[in-house]
Amino acid sequence: MLIIGIAGGTGSGKTTVARSIIEKLGNEQITFISQDNYYKDHADMEFNQREKINYDHPLAFDNDLLLQQLNELKQMTTTLSPTYDFSTHSRSTRTLELLPNPIIILEGLHVLSDEPIRNMLDIKVFVDTDPDVRILRRVLRDIQERGRSVQSVYEQYMSTVKPMHEAFIEPSKKYADIIIPEGGHNEVGINLLTILTEKHLLESNDLLHPSTTTSADRS
Repeated sequence: MLIIGIAGGTGSGKTTVARSIIEKLGNEQITFISQDNYYKDHADMEFNQREKINYDHPLAFDNDLLLQQLNELKQMTTTLSPTYDFSTHSRSTRTLELLPNPIIILEGLHVLSDEPIRNMLDIKVFVDTDPDVRILRRVLRDIQERGRSVQSVYEQYMSTVKPMHEAFIEPSKKYADIIIPEGGHNEVGINLLTILTEKHLLESNDLLHPSTTTSADRS
């Protein structure tokens, strides 16, 4: 099993890179995991309290559960990922089935800044995109997909997103094996990562289905 971690700032294009690889290789051999689904559950708190949580800090995530499920997948066990409802800032009742496929792609803000998770990764990728592009993408996403106002997006960006990026996410770039500038628009970087992934798939298939051709057959 090959575990690829894709990190980067908010709106950098992490998901686009992951989805591009899956599209090129097919999803029947790749399991995609979003770290966003592993935000800690705060259902016991009032909504106005949940709104004030710093969701851009590494401690906002239930990384113990994420590590547990990565280990289950490595042991070839199917597991169920939680999902998160950003409109209510709480964990959803819906779950996602995660299959122990040959390739696992884990995408998220802090998959490189958290040491135990980083140690689980075989290939570490950082998607490096200009801050002005990232914030514009975040504004559009939060308004269109998460029902946020421009004012709330601005306040969150200035109070937590930007400081946490500078404190944790940007420094984690030093751990990357591959840096992909401009995310989903970098076809060369995506193709390089796809080739590495495809190579592993071919090697895995050779191990699972070794050739039965003998030396006599070859002659």
